[in-house]
Amino acid sequence: MKAIIVGDQAAGKAGMKLAERPMPQAAINDVIVQVHASGFVGTELEWPSTWADRLGRDRTPTIPGHELAGVVTALGYGTTGLSVGQRVFGLTDWYRDGTLAEYVAVEARNLAPLPGDVDFTVGASLPISGLTAWQGLFEHGRLQAGQRVLAHGAAGAVGSMVTQLAWEAGAYVIGTGRAADRQLVLDYGAQEFVDLENETLEDVGEVDLIFDVIGGTIGKRSAGLLRAGGILVSAVGPVEALPAKGTAVDFVVAADRSQLGEIVQRVRQGRLQTNIGSIAALDDAVAAFNPTSRVKGKTIIRVRP
Repeated sequence: MKAIIVGDQAAGKAGMKLAERPMPQAAINDVIVQVHASGFVGTELEWPSTWADRLGRDRTPTIPGHELAGVVTALGYGTTGLSVGQRVFGLTDWYRDGTLAEYVAVEARNLAPLPGDVDFTVGASLPISGLTAWQGLFEHGRLQAGQRVLAHGAAGAVGSMVTQLAWEAGAYVIGTGRAADRQLVLDYGAQEFVDLENETLEDVGEVDLIFDVIGGTIGKRSAGLLRAGGILVSAVGPVEALPAKGTAVDFVVAADRSQLGEIVQRVRQGRLQTNIGSIAALDDAVAAFNPTSRVKGKTIIRVRP
């Protein structure tokens, strides 16, 4: 099969190429999926799991990408809950070969059924962005209706999901971003917008929940806006400046079939919009992984035409 591989950590993105790889084999409780569309995170080559297994052993060359939508073609021993020919989407294990390939072996529990009226490119755009937003807001942030939410990077792939889900849950949403993002963020449901380049973040006042996808200086400044009992949720690593009031939590997104089902149903019903910035073919995936300019939203690789 054709796949994008990275073979040298020192070379980084320069060592990424399209190559022929052996077909994956299904382990116990796995399925083999023919990938129709794949999503990735641009920082994957910085993750230790890209280069080594859970015991620290080198596993290069590896296939990046951890989001997919496709069709089940084979079942591993003991696999239940899915069937051959079924449309699925989901999030693969960080320590296994990924989805920038024509086929991938995935634990069945990491996948959810993809309804027939949802395009594969849409399905592949949902797992990381949708699950990160869902888990950050409802599991870690314990969001309640009527709360004030500060959503950083609200025009991005994750931030746009945070904004929409928080608004639907009855929160008052304050989105942040660049000046050009203002109308888009307001269209996603934010009641206020802060241009981080030209406006003062601290003017928003105290909030109940901060969802940080930026970190750095913005993350540190945000900590001071949390009111007593509030929660700062970070999706970009440990919080550098702990809030004087409230608590802080960082997390790594995890696959969850039931949550994927909730997310895709909202997409079908028009209650949630995915944020796809560009779509490229597998043959062009190396260039898509190495963009020469800023891409708004999620980049999706259409593996199968």
